[in-house]
Amino acid sequence: MPALTPAANSRNATRRGRRGLLLLLVLVLVLTGAGGWWWYRGHKAQPAETAAKPKRIVPVQIGTVGEDDIRVFYSSLGTVTASSSVIVRSRIDGYVTKLGFKEGDSVETGQLLAEIDTRPYKIQLTQAEGQLAKDQAQLANARNDLARYQGLLAEDSIARQQVDTQQTLVRQLEGTVKADQAQVESARLQLTYARVTAPAAGRLGLRNVDIGSLVRSSETGGLVTINQMQPINVLFTLPEAQVPLILDALHAGKKVRVEAWDRERKQQLAVGRIAAADNQIDTVTGTLKLKAIFPNKDEKLFPNQFVNVRVLAETHKGVTVVPTAAIQRGRDGAFVYLVKDEGVATLRRVTLGPTEGSLNEVLKGLEPGDAVVTDGIDQLREGTRVEVANPGDLLKRKSKKKKNVPAAQSAPSAPDDKTQRHAATGAEETRQPPRSESSAPTDRQHRQSRADANG
Repeated sequence: MPALTPAANSRNATRRGRRGLLLLLVLVLVLTGAGGWWWYRGHKAQPAETAAKPKRIVPVQIGTVGEDDIRVFYSSLGTVTASSSVIVRSRIDGYVTKLGFKEGDSVETGQLLAEIDTRPYKIQLTQAEGQLAKDQAQLANARNDLARYQGLLAEDSIARQQVDTQQTLVRQLEGTVKADQAQVESARLQLTYARVTAPAAGRLGLRNVDIGSLVRSSETGGLVTINQMQPINVLFTLPEAQVPLILDALHAGKKVRVEAWDRERKQQLAVGRIAAADNQIDTVTGTLKLKAIFPNKDEKLFPNQFVNVRVLAETHKGVTVVPTAAIQRGRDGAFVYLVKDEGVATLRRVTLGPTEGSLNEVLKGLEPGDAVVTDGIDQLREGTRVEVANPGDLLKRKSKKKKNVPAAQSAPSAPDDKTQRHAATGAEETRQPPRSESSAPTDRQHRQSRADANG
């Protein structure tokens, strides 16, 4: 066999390369067609399976959208202050000989609280009275001498200078007597200060002294503190954006209702009204200070107590309301599941207003008379068929579900847009079936095809 020339070898190599490319292109077309056929077969069968599967009916509880009045409250933090707070102090120094009160008692103005040892002040009173009597006797004698001197002067028996001197002495003694009388009154007043009485009505606190204690008028702590608790005040602040509505009501002479709640907002302590507002807004916090007054007949409010304040700003009358249990929230805002006449649940976006108790005002999205799902929402999707179930049966169903479903799945989150689009299509995503050897080429078949092409 004659040897091939280089040109012939080159032509043979080119033909083999063209055959290999042609075989590779045919193989790619075959694989593409097989994959497309497999995908078409799987997705064509899926709707038939979905249609054949009966739709599940979910038991739910429903509520009705209605009309009602919604009160709008402003919330704040407040501090209770007494209407008046008085520290009872002694006006004199001395030892306490008697206490006429019990800690925590209510007292009236003028009621005896304590007595101070009066013996030193009685002695001072006696001394002042003795000095007064002495000076009064001297004044009487000087007046008698003046009368005699004036008679002798009329007879021209003595010099006028002696009469004038006696008149001056009488005036001096009259001034001394008046000073003595003042000393006597001062001693009597100090003696009355030995009886410590209540300067105001209110409730007593814990005492700071005992019988036998030495008290001084310069002490700042005093004997006891009296706080007037009926009525009582609460100081709180509101943002300046909320102030105009409140001030308009006050200027119109309306009584703005104020509620005081405990720290956990579980118990209402008292109901009162706004008594006054400050005359300037705090530039640091942007708030206005207000004072509310409460009758406090049951004395549930104590000075310096922390309370949660709710101010009734306005009332929306005859508005559309929905049970708060029906409201769900997602990425796009609040929504509810509306039950149609044919027993199908549909998702409805809503715009909400203020809330009061178990009702929420609806600004947009619902009309009075609409039926909304209030219980069993976790199983709903767009187009789910529902039926109104007995509350007891629904509770049993939930308990059984919590036992069988893992904790991570027991509290489903609110549906997002992706979930809603998935529900709206009516075709849930199903797991793709595994590829069979007959539906797609295997790696071994690929290697065999390459070997045939290169051969």
